[in-house]
Amino acid sequence: MTTAIIWFRRDLRLSDNPALLAAVERADFVIPLYIHQSRLDQPWSIGSASRWWLHQSLRALDSSIRSVGSGLVIRQGEPLEILREIAATHGVQSVYWNRLYDPDEVARDTHIKKAFKDGGLAVETFNSALLYEPWEISRSGGEPYRVFTPFWKAMQALGLKRAPEPAPATMSPLPDGVRSDSIDSLELLPRIPWDQGFYESWSVGEAAAYARLSEFRNTALAHYKTGRDFPGHVGTSRLSPHLHFGEISPRQVVNLLLHDLDFGCGTDCLSYLREIAWREFAVHLLFHFPHTIDSPMDARFKGLPWRKDYENDLKQWQRGLTGFPIIDAGMRELWHTGWMHNRVRMIAASLLTKNLLIPWHEGARWFWDTLVDADLASNTMGWQWTAGCGADAAPYFRIFNPILQGERFDPQGEYIRRWVPELSALSSRFIHKPWEASESLLADSDVKLEKDYPRPMIDLKESRERALTAFGVIKSSAL
Repeated sequence: MTTAIIWFRRDLRLSDNPALLAAVERADFVIPLYIHQSRLDQPWSIGSASRWWLHQSLRALDSSIRSVGSGLVIRQGEPLEILREIAATHGVQSVYWNRLYDPDEVARDTHIKKAFKDGGLAVETFNSALLYEPWEISRSGGEPYRVFTPFWKAMQALGLKRAPEPAPATMSPLPDGVRSDSIDSLELLPRIPWDQGFYESWSVGEAAAYARLSEFRNTALAHYKTGRDFPGHVGTSRLSPHLHFGEISPRQVVNLLLHDLDFGCGTDCLSYLREIAWREFAVHLLFHFPHTIDSPMDARFKGLPWRKDYENDLKQWQRGLTGFPIIDAGMRELWHTGWMHNRVRMIAASLLTKNLLIPWHEGARWFWDTLVDADLASNTMGWQWTAGCGADAAPYFRIFNPILQGERFDPQGEYIRRWVPELSALSSRFIHKPWEASESLLADSDVKLEKDYPRPMIDLKESRERALTAFGVIKSSAL
């Protein structure tokens, strides 16, 4: 009789899980294992909002595994030590897992694989998180891509539709005596209940992910290309946290969309598939350029004169008190739900890095702690893109004007009225710039600037000129 471990990480689902399927097919007994490695002293240890999601996702996974005859084993500590202990105690012959691509995870997994192989234990790993792994797409000379469009064309040439694997119909019972900690013992939930809005905003787990995908396909997909830019309406899939934690795979997403749209993928469908490709591009970049977690892809930006006296401004931005309604709405949505609309993410990030000249790392760390979809590759790429220092980045002179962006993408102010309720009585004409409303109009709307809502924290024109001057310092530097 053979026994195997399936080591779950960010693949918290049963369907389209190649490591799980291989373990079930090849071993008589399978131990489904999740190891929580809490390293709060590390700069990219899992953030607070993501910890909330992980708690709910582990509960959903355990329920799913129990429904097919087994149960999820939870342990805490160093993965190599725990895997060795379980393997020795229960006569394990093989370990299966799905690959991860963040630099620390690659180094850890390489070390564990070598240690087990040296000890005579079989290890097999699989791809469950991507359509194509970072080394499967490259330029003609074998170099990694730095620009999205040719990367996207290469993906399309290889083909996007890849058949997902089914979930196992049954699993063997756990071997006798397998010890497990409780999910609650991981202490993933906050002690102070700041997370109540999360419960209102999200359903977590594999079934919830597939339901969200189906709803998106039946509603917002038909208008995705334009609808995705308007935060006041449901125009996006909101699948990002489900994809990050592996509750659904990109293969499943693409397969469902292309299977149902076998008459052809129109412009809206193709626009959404590009977003799946952007996610893959982010992993591609981080895998090949791991230094970008802390350093700019464009080395010239190491010489950019970021501000140093920015603590108070950073706090105003974090709290949604910048005085620019579209940004404050986004920052408050983030705090309440653990998510922010992508268009608003770009506007908020532009103000921080360009108008305020606050280092992009500060924004990346805040998003890392407050987003339920916090993903190291996507977070790093997104912030470097907005700051102008990453691969395929926005030009240094592209500085979003939050007033114009708000008027264009939230013209009636629905988004602002929801998340900045103190401005809800203002007309659409002034809701993006309340400081221009007359005193009588503000009084009629029961708004007192500075008391109920702050004036803009910075002059957009002056700060834009300051940013262009700062960027000019490095513009002509050698790459």
